[in-house]
Amino acid sequence: MMARADLFPPIEPFQSGMLRVDELHTLYWEQCGNPAGVPVVFLHGGPGAGASPTHRRFFDPGHYRIVILDQRGAGRSRPLGEVRNNTTDLLIADLERLRDALGISRWHLFGGSWGSTLALAYAETHPDRCLSLILRGIFLMQQVEIDWFLNGMGMIYPEARADFASFLPATERNNLLEGYWRRLDSPTAGVRMAAARAWSIYEGACSSLQPNPDLITAASEDTHALGLARIEAHYFRNNLFQPETRLLDQVGRLRHLPAVIVQGRYDIVCPIITADRLHRAWPEADYRVVTDAGHSAMEPGIRSALVRATEQFKDLRA
Repeated sequence: MMARADLFPPIEPFQSGMLRVDELHTLYWEQCGNPAGVPVVFLHGGPGAGASPTHRRFFDPGHYRIVILDQRGAGRSRPLGEVRNNTTDLLIADLERLRDALGISRWHLFGGSWGSTLALAYAETHPDRCLSLILRGIFLMQQVEIDWFLNGMGMIYPEARADFASFLPATERNNLLEGYWRRLDSPTAGVRMAAARAWSIYEGACSSLQPNPDLITAASEDTHALGLARIEAHYFRNNLFQPETRLLDQVGRLRHLPAVIVQGRYDIVCPIITADRLHRAWPEADYRVVTDAGHSAMEPGIRSALVRATEQFKDLRA
């Protein structure tokens, strides 16, 4: 089992539902695998990207009780792309509400990119609810990371960055975030959708070591693009941690928990320097650098490392 290096076969949920968390937001959730198994919650990226059926396949369905949800405004949750009442603290509260509703005492956390951010924020708030953390493509929601996403990625992907910038008039290219937000928040659906596709395709184009047309196709899909672009831009504008270093400052709350950090050496969306900083703050975590991978969880080396981590943690029980 420990040697397994690829995804498990496709599975379907044994239960799904919609959890109303306030007067505005209702969250899609599902459970797969073994109803009596050890709980693990999958935290998708973005923020706003939503989960997909492929995400069920990182876990042995005979062992794990796999919980997947679409966060506020993402995927199958409603309203799609809604940024009101959408903060990191509320997402943490949503996870607690879902955990309680499902009768789970403790669970494993599995999250990549923004999912790693949320996993860290949740675990630092509720360490007693966590069995372990498996984190990929580390993102700590600091201004330097946001500036890199908007501008710095063009040093490696100049064509993608040029397309991203040229969507806006030349007069607005000195502040891409605000220029995009004006369109992502437009009352006109077509304007919102065009901006969302341009934003999402930019991210998708920079997410793999080798060109991956499937990533671009997925990035341009309406639901994915709208949720990702609107909520990502909203968080970039409004939801930096106070202080910005909060996740690193409070990592001492987690250092007793088993953890694996998986990072692509050539991750351009979430550069390895951030994972290195987390590892130095949390030396007990098992830090695995995949030397031939970028950002995407579907990169072969990343995929293998994540599956090996879920197999490794089978010995941990609630």
